Amino acid sequence: MEQSNYLIDTNIVIDFLGRKLSTNGMVFMNTIIDAIPNVSIITKIEVLGFNTTANQYRILTDFMNDASVYELTDEVANVCITLRKKYKTKLPDAIIAATALVSGFSLLTRNISDFKNIKDLKVVNPYSL
Repeated sequence: MEQSNYLIDTNIVIDFLGRKLSTNGMVFMNTIIDAIPNVSIITKIEVLGFNTTANQYRILTDFMNDASVYELTDEVANVCITLRKKYKTKLPDAIIAATALVSGFSLLTRNISDFKNIKDLKVVNPYSL
């Protein structure tokens, strides 16, 4: 399958799987998910770290098994360090932003304010579609 040009933040994974997005947001996300969804290792940790029912955990695990999970590389770590120093970004957000920047992805997130100061990072909010 073709890979999408988006990195999906934790909140969008949860909201998509919980069908909380608008109709336009769900249609958009379905096209992203039909390709191979891309997530950061931080998103995998956050999503699978939720306490939930066994059935819901299976859905989350299945999603992660189908996704391309981008690991924490030296290049991502170096960009992350720069982002933390320059923008005072929280560590998980800095890793997610650095992963998107290094990989050439736009970031899909509901938390636009967490990333608004990071230059060169394209951020898309599926709720605003």
